[in-house]
Amino acid sequence: MTNKPSKNDLPKIDQASRSPWSIAMGAAFLMAMAAVGPGFLTQTATFTGQMGANFGFAILICIIFDVIVQMNIWRIIVVSGQKAQTLANEVFPGLGYVLSFLVAVGGLFFNIGNVGGAGLGLNVLFGISPENGAVIAGLLAIIVFVVKNALTVMDRTVQVLAVVKVAILIYIIVVMAVPYQQAVQHTFLPTKVDFYSIVTIVGGTVGGYISFSGGHRLLEGGLTGKKNIKYVNAGALTGIGVASVIRVMLFLAGLAVVVTGTKLDPTNPAASIFKYAAGNFGYKFFGILLFAAGMTSVLGSTFTSTSFLDYAVGKNKNFYQNYHKILVIGFIVISTVVFYLIGSPAKVLVLVGAANGFILPISLAILLLASRNHKLMGDYHHPKWLTYTGWLVVIFMAYASIETLLGLF
Repeated sequence: MTNKPSKNDLPKIDQASRSPWSIAMGAAFLMAMAAVGPGFLTQTATFTGQMGANFGFAILICIIFDVIVQMNIWRIIVVSGQKAQTLANEVFPGLGYVLSFLVAVGGLFFNIGNVGGAGLGLNVLFGISPENGAVIAGLLAIIVFVVKNALTVMDRTVQVLAVVKVAILIYIIVVMAVPYQQAVQHTFLPTKVDFYSIVTIVGGTVGGYISFSGGHRLLEGGLTGKKNIKYVNAGALTGIGVASVIRVMLFLAGLAVVVTGTKLDPTNPAASIFKYAAGNFGYKFFGILLFAAGMTSVLGSTFTSTSFLDYAVGKNKNFYQNYHKILVIGFIVISTVVFYLIGSPAKVLVLVGAANGFILPISLAILLLASRNHKLMGDYHHPKWLTYTGWLVVIFMAYASIETLLGLF
């Protein structure tokens, strides 16, 4: 027998002072900025350097999959009024704990790269070591979470940093000669398709914890039930739109460098793009971008991964509520310490994107099964187009993940 919390047990955070649209936009930017982290930058630059304009096809597939995945997962979570791990346990007893483990571990690995990326950003800006920079970034993230009205602070922080990211990328594209015709042609008619790149960037955008970040944020804001579907749609599409625009802009900037014959530095490929485009000035801009990306992803990863622990830590919901800040601080501290000891974030960030891509077909399949359970969903009927396309994504990502594993070994 599972301990299924009633919808009345869900926290009604911020509802007194914030409108549903404000909460939806907070969820959108949390999802987008959780996706647009150091791994996002590194993966995009790495594959652009390896595949050139053909990488545009992988980005196109990624955007389509992002829409399908987020529209499915956010709808099912909000209409049911329950977090993904609770839904999973209702689908099959014990499955919620498996999902919590997969998401939390995947989020922890991602967070190691996130604090490392923020540390690298501070290294570029001020010359301090990446390890010490990671410690500073971890402390800043902890401060955001422990202050009063932490969720509101988190929403505002990621929105400001999102504007910083977009502004820097616009500047880089303006100062470079971008081969737009070549990019468009190979996006729709690629001469090479690479499964590893697709699995990695889909996993890095909506895999693992990222696919649940916005949906869980809507619940924390008190938005549940069919009446809030319009906010789900607006939030999901806005989040995907922001992440996709940044991905395309970075791809175009990288392509402009690659077509000149310049080889991107494999230890920091994204930095190569900015340094080539605008010299040391562009390199410093990249430092700001990398720090912003690292910080927003630390916040998103920590919030969502720890939100899966309310069910995993036990049946007493008061335990989670009383010790949530300790869980958050511990999650950030562990991530920071591990990076301080092992370093090498660039390679780790590409691998963890692929790992989260492997998790996606499992988590999406669980939520699609939950959407058919009338006890969970009431009289809501999940749209057929979302159900069918959702299962197509499950099948494709499972196949692509297996192909990727076979290719690696």
